[in-house]
Amino acid sequence: MRSYSESMDPIRNPYAPGAGQRPPELAGRDIEVRQFEVVLERVAAGRPERSLVLSGLRGVGKTVLLNTLRSQAIKRAWGTGKIEARPDQSIRLPIAQALHTAMRELGHRHRDDEKVDEFSSVLKAFALRTAANDRKGIRWHPPVDVAAAKGRADSGDLEMDLIELFTDAADLAGDLSVGVGLFIDEMQDISADDLSALCAACHEISQQSAPLVVVGAGLPHLPAVLSASKSYSERLFRYIRVDRLARDACDRALMVPAESEGVQYDDEALDELYAQTDGYPYFVQAFAHATWDHAPTSPITITDVAVAAPEASAELTVGFFGSRYERATPAEREYMRAMAELGIGVDDGSVPTAEVASTLNRKPQSLSPARDGLIKKGLVFSAERGTVAFTVPHFGKFLRTRTA
Repeated sequence: MRSYSESMDPIRNPYAPGAGQRPPELAGRDIEVRQFEVVLERVAAGRPERSLVLSGLRGVGKTVLLNTLRSQAIKRAWGTGKIEARPDQSIRLPIAQALHTAMRELGHRHRDDEKVDEFSSVLKAFALRTAANDRKGIRWHPPVDVAAAKGRADSGDLEMDLIELFTDAADLAGDLSVGVGLFIDEMQDISADDLSALCAACHEISQQSAPLVVVGAGLPHLPAVLSASKSYSERLFRYIRVDRLARDACDRALMVPAESEGVQYDDEALDELYAQTDGYPYFVQAFAHATWDHAPTSPITITDVAVAAPEASAELTVGFFGSRYERATPAEREYMRAMAELGIGVDDGSVPTAEVASTLNRKPQSLSPARDGLIKKGLVFSAERGTVAFTVPHFGKFLRTRTA
């Protein structure tokens, strides 16, 4: 029997199981990357193009893909900014901060300093209309070296102000034959009123063929949230579903980083890793990272995977599943456990809320607070009326292993 006292060098471990960290090999996202290259080229050339929306469960790599698309825009010399939406905060100040970042990337290349200052003054006017309670937790302040503009992006009506701000930002970028990219993570957490204003601004900008695109990322119900906000949002955005990796992409995510370090996998090890992870990118990185640290030599075998699996599972239990479970109230945990029991045999897909109530021997109305609380915390979502599903893959399986 082989000894596991000496494993492969952990310093050379190429895998990255951190939240939002780009894996060493971005497998399975080639189509999305190529599609965005076309978007960048068309927008910069003045061609009409839709903004993008990425949606999917937790752990499928939406944030990684969002950051990758932003990097593509930066390589094309676009001005870019990114925000992470919060349910308790207006998007006005975060968008101002993001566009300030974008204009810093463009301003030093622009030949007309006066025009750059004019945009900065409009940006400042827009930002200053932020309510005091929406400034909490944001240390950024609008540019102090220019006076706030008057009569431009300062009406207090977010829709009107966004249209004017986006128009001016796109105009500045157009002078350089590039565009502006606004990247929004956790887009489903934008309030209904703010989301309606954002959609309207995107609609107006797209009609102008202005060089500005919004790329949003969020949970699976984000398309439904956008549709409820504005009926034309179904045609306003290009929707991309980010899902688990197919088997060949999963193998690539495992093998390419290992091969760069002179390490191989045998076929049985690849089979077992896919079985353990279901191809979910976060799980793939977590199990590969643990397996590398436990494997004594190359090639990595199914035995190495078996030895490492308990450690990887324990890490996911604490960091990926457990941290979310602990955020729930006792009533919300009871609701999720009922969902988990109903999800047996259906891969923890959507379950009817009426059946959850029946399982708990409660009236559906009495469970509304628990369900709504779970939705606000991002633990469940409702893609269709009368159903709920977990936002985290394998969460039902995790709950079924808990004794309380």
